[in-house]
Amino acid sequence: MDLSALHSFRVAACDLNGQLRGKRVPPSYSDKLDKGSVRMPFSALNVDLWGADIDGSPLVFESGDADGVLLPTDRGAVPMPWLEVDTALVPMCLYDDHGTPFAGDPRHALGAVLDRYTQRGWSVIAATELEFTLLDSSGAQPQPPMNPITGRRLVDEAVLSMAEMDAFDAFFTELYNGCAAMGIPAQTAISESGIGQFEINLNHQDAMRCADDTLLFKVLTRGLARKHGFTATFMSKPYADDAGNGMHVHFSVVDQAGRNVFDNGGPEGTDTLRHAVAGCLAAMPGSTLIFAPHGNSYTRLVPGAHAPTGASWAYENRTAALRIPGGAPAARRIEHRVAGGDINPYLMLAAVLGAAMNGIEDAAQPPAPITGNAYEIGGMPQLAGDWEAAITTFESDPKVARIFPADLIRFLAMTKRQEVRRFAERPPEEHWLSYVEAV
Repeated sequence: MDLSALHSFRVAACDLNGQLRGKRVPPSYSDKLDKGSVRMPFSALNVDLWGADIDGSPLVFESGDADGVLLPTDRGAVPMPWLEVDTALVPMCLYDDHGTPFAGDPRHALGAVLDRYTQRGWSVIAATELEFTLLDSSGAQPQPPMNPITGRRLVDEAVLSMAEMDAFDAFFTELYNGCAAMGIPAQTAISESGIGQFEINLNHQDAMRCADDTLLFKVLTRGLARKHGFTATFMSKPYADDAGNGMHVHFSVVDQAGRNVFDNGGPEGTDTLRHAVAGCLAAMPGSTLIFAPHGNSYTRLVPGAHAPTGASWAYENRTAALRIPGGAPAARRIEHRVAGGDINPYLMLAAVLGAAMNGIEDAAQPPAPITGNAYEIGGMPQLAGDWEAAITTFESDPKVARIFPADLIRFLAMTKRQEVRRFAERPPEEHWLSYVEAV
C-alpha cells in the first residue's frame, strides 16, 4: 500500500483494554516509520477505559511520563474502509530508545509467549469465533436495531435465521468486502441466539496474525456499523436478560515438519495435547481477568448461559471450558471457550497459549474429561466470581506470573482497580455507555 499517496494515515498500537492509541501523520512519514520517527508516552498504552492516566502509575509522574518509540509490526498497513476518505492504518508496537520491547504493550506479551513455542521448533495456529450484537445506542438504554427491510425493531431471537442475515445484507456485504481489503480471513457468518446477535469466524492462521486480525475485525465491524446507522458491540452482555457475546479460540501446534503435535491418529490426541489441557485448566482461575476484563463481563459468566464458570475439559462437549472437537485427527485442536467478546485479543491468546505451554513444560496431567452437563458437575475449580476478585487473583497467581511480565501484571491490575473506582462513581444504568463501542 502506497502510504505516500494518501492525504494522511494513522499509526497506532493496542492498549491494555484492546483500544488503538496513536496518531494521524502526514504522508511524509511513510518512509521513516521504521526509524523511530513516531514517539508516544509509555503511559498511553496503560490508560483506563476512558483514556485517563492511572493514578500512581510509575509510567506517569514518577518517570516524567517518558516517551517510547513506535515501530511498525509485521502486519503491515491496512486500509480503513469505515472512513469516507482513503486512509490507512499502520499497526505499531512500543519500544524504548534502546529497542527493548515495552513490557506494558500487550502485543509484546503474546510475542514472548510465542517465542517459547519457537524455541521448541513449533508454531501455533489459531482461529477466533467472534460474537457481536447490533443495536440502537441512541437512547438512555440499548435497544435492538430496526430491521432494514421492515423498518420495525427486532424483538425475537433468530438462531441461524437466513431472513435476519438477509435483512442486514448491505452491512454484511460491506463487512466482508472490508475484511478482504484488510486481509482478514472472514469465514462463515450466522445469526446467533441473542436479539440482533451475530457470529463470524476467522480462519486458522499464525497465532500472532490471528490476534492482529481479531483486533482489526472488531475495529472494522464497529466502524462499518456506524456507517449503516446502528451500533455493533462486543461487550459481554449488552442486555441483562439476553445472550452474551463470547469469543472462542481454537488452537493447534505444528512442528517444523508441519505435523500437528496434538495428533496421534485417533480421537483422543497426544500426551502433549493433554499436557496443554492441564496447563490451561490450572491457569484458568487466575487468568479470569483476561477472559472477563470488565465489570459487565461477569453478567455473562453465570451457570447455564453457554459461558463456562468452572475449569473443565471434554471431548465434543460445548458445556466444558475446554472442548476437544471431533473430526479428522490431523486437525486435532483445543477450543478455549471462556473469553467474552470484550477481551484484548493479544492478552487473551497470551493467557491461553502461555498456560498451555506451562502444562507442556511441566508434563502436567489433567483430570479425567467430563461427560454430560458441566454446570451440574461439582468439585471443579471455579473462575473468579466477580471483577475485584479476578484482579486480586490475577496479580498473585504464580501460574499467571509464568505467562506475563511482572510490569504488565502490575499495570493491568492498577488499571482495573481505577476502573472499578470510576464505575462506582457512575449510575449503574449508565455503565453500558462506557462499554458499548469501547470494548
